[in-house]
Amino acid sequence: MLVQFANVLVFLGVAVLFVAVSLLMSQLVRPSKITPITSEKLRPYECGEIPRGSPWIRFNVRFYVVALIFIIFDVEAVFLIPWAVVYKQFVQNGLGWLALAEGLIFIGILMVGLAYVWAKGDLQWVRPEDRPE
Repeated sequence: MLVQFANVLVFLGVAVLFVAVSLLMSQLVRPSKITPITSEKLRPYECGEIPRGSPWIRFNVRFYVVALIFIIFDVEAVFLIPWAVVYKQFVQNGLGWLALAEGLIFIGILMVGLAYVWAKGDLQWVRPEDRPE
């Protein structure tokens, strides 16, 4: 049993050593003096344009909410593909109705979640209360 833990310890040691050597090498190789050439390289790059204004702008939170909703419902396919692959085996063993019921329950839960998000109004880009009059 100690041999198995030793493998993990060796792997952890190699990982820490790799990180330490990488950080040390990057500190030794990088330029430390700022010259006119390196100062130009340190400027922000935006397609050759000189940046104007502050980069700290406020994004609408709805962009993140829609992205999270998309990810949640996109993961549905990840869970349905293995179910569809083994469904034929369940049918051959006489348990097709059980596998179908499990799949329908899963899709039903997703539909309830979609109905909740839709009713809450999180799928709209501009909510009626946010529109200027």
